[in-house]
Amino acid sequence: MAQPAMAPPGSLAAAIERASALLPTDAAGAGREAEAILKLAPNDPRALLILGSARRRTGDIVGAEAVLAPLALAYPRAALTQYELGLVLGARGEEAAAVAALRQAVTLNRELPDAWRALGDRLFAAGDLAGAERAFAEHARAAVRDPALRPAAEAVFAGRAEEAEHLLRGHIALRPNDTGALQMLAKLFGAQGRHSDAEILLAHALELDPALDGARFAYAEALFRQQKAAEAIPQVERLLATDPADPVYRNLLAACLGLVGEEAEETRLYEALLADFPRQPKIWLNYGHALRTLGRRDESVAAYKRCIALAPDLGDAYWSLANLKVAAFEPAEVAAMQGQLARAELPEIDRLHLSYALGKALEDSGEDAEAFRNYAAGAAIRRAQGGYDADETTAQMRRSKALFTPEFFAARAGSGAVSSAATPIFVIGLPRSGSTLVEQILASHSAVEGTMELPDIGLIAWELDSPEARYPLGVADLDPAELAALGEAFLARTRVHRKLGRPFFVDKMPNNFQHLGLIALILPGARIVDVRRHPLGCGFSAFKQHFAQGQAFSYDLTDLGRYYADYVALMRHMDAVLPGRVCRLIYEDLIDDTEGQVRRLLDHCGLPFEAACLDFHRNDRAVRTVSSEQVRRPIFREGVDQWRRFEPWLDPLKAALGDTLADWRA
Repeated sequence: MAQPAMAPPGSLAAAIERASALLPTDAAGAGREAEAILKLAPNDPRALLILGSARRRTGDIVGAEAVLAPLALAYPRAALTQYELGLVLGARGEEAAAVAALRQAVTLNRELPDAWRALGDRLFAAGDLAGAERAFAEHARAAVRDPALRPAAEAVFAGRAEEAEHLLRGHIALRPNDTGALQMLAKLFGAQGRHSDAEILLAHALELDPALDGARFAYAEALFRQQKAAEAIPQVERLLATDPADPVYRNLLAACLGLVGEEAEETRLYEALLADFPRQPKIWLNYGHALRTLGRRDESVAAYKRCIALAPDLGDAYWSLANLKVAAFEPAEVAAMQGQLARAELPEIDRLHLSYALGKALEDSGEDAEAFRNYAAGAAIRRAQGGYDADETTAQMRRSKALFTPEFFAARAGSGAVSSAATPIFVIGLPRSGSTLVEQILASHSAVEGTMELPDIGLIAWELDSPEARYPLGVADLDPAELAALGEAFLARTRVHRKLGRPFFVDKMPNNFQHLGLIALILPGARIVDVRRHPLGCGFSAFKQHFAQGQAFSYDLTDLGRYYADYVALMRHMDAVLPGRVCRLIYEDLIDDTEGQVRRLLDHCGLPFEAACLDFHRNDRAVRTVSSEQVRRPIFREGVDQWRRFEPWLDPLKAALGDTLADWRA
């Protein structure tokens, strides 16, 4: 707590050092020491700072301000005094003055991590998202005290990811148990979307030091980003046990609860957060998502609009409104989006979301050319972020067709796990094909529970991939016991999503079509339903949709066409090697002959017909996908041929589809 001042006598300096050392553990004692010093040196600024800090720490906010306010006036360039005054002003509810004092503190001394953290907290509470994120980034940089790690910390902060990774890998090679370096590299990986790599590093850091709360939070977040919410929840609960008021912990817990189907508790947590942080737009946004999942549409709309009122440039809020797909934007809202997109300094992520949202608004008003232009602009931003290789997708499909032959399955007959308690029904296909509708129909049956798009089959496949044996080639090396263990692991992992104890449950991750061979081997009793839609209808619907994660193939019409063609080719192959295993539902047929197709679907699953499956829109279950509001309506035809309005711009999709455009039903 040193403060610039005239040099005191040696005994006074020792007393000040002793009082300062007491502050973290015995603030009241530090205050008594400071008062004793001030009897000898009434105007000593260091003793006054200690006294002000001690009073703040013991809850005497008025007394602290009485000391710190005049001290800050006398020493306006004293960073620690400004920091302490900022904390006191914040405690008194004087937000603007608190932020000003904290900004002054970090301007005077950029190496004050606690001041940066306090500034970030105040800006977060005030709803200044960008400012809060910058302050938290500075906190992370300034908190690094090891001189050997400072260059890497500066590189991370400046966005020089390649340089930072090189420095950190070199450091960890020499000091593999340096928890600071492990956390920093994990943070870098997380920013790059390499969450599984971050998880490994953070797990190691926590093995070395379980008391690292920062590492534990980052570990929980890495698990959440991989949809391992059930594993993340105990980590967050451990953090909340020591700091139950922390808004970041509470927000992450709410998000995790949503992923495991605890929507009511998720909503309660967001409501409690909003009571504490009513000006925080991101919490209003998350609250809107939770309300949408529960079918509380009007409240969801209100939450999104409150978010926009607080943060007019937050594109995600506009896109969330558009994603409800139930109401047109007002002219003033369209003008507001256009105004934001005209701003050169608009962040890319907001430009991305606003482009999609404006595209939807213009489509609703019949301005098709401009709507497509905006959809394409959003898709171009998303595609430029990388992450998709169409050639690798085609190569994986070819590996699957080469591996999964009738002889391969015959040699492994009887393998896998069979559960009498829960039989999965996999609804596969492409996104925007009607899979949510089929799940809603199935989940309206008394014997079936709807869950969500479960990531678990994809995670198992990822674990089987390696440079030496690219997926799915490694499946050939699994013996019957290993195949059964994988099936049992899937059933165990997904148990957290099964709340009702029904004998069947739906996993509607559409991309699981890539893993049909694996599913057939590890879960021989599973039912499989392939939902297919006209390639131009499905393709355009996916192209104009910004997905929260995954589906990287959907941001380019050529990639989309290739992906659809690869999907049809693989399914045609699997139909030949596993005849009768897959029930194919054509979306357009389901719309035209709902009862006939529903009866066929239920027959395939071994379920008796129930009329409730035709009244699926009355099912009030939580639905987390972008089609949540659509499946709460009776069957409607309006969207079936909507793509035809945009056919003039779909030539790249047609070209990439090739012959599949004509024989997509086969």
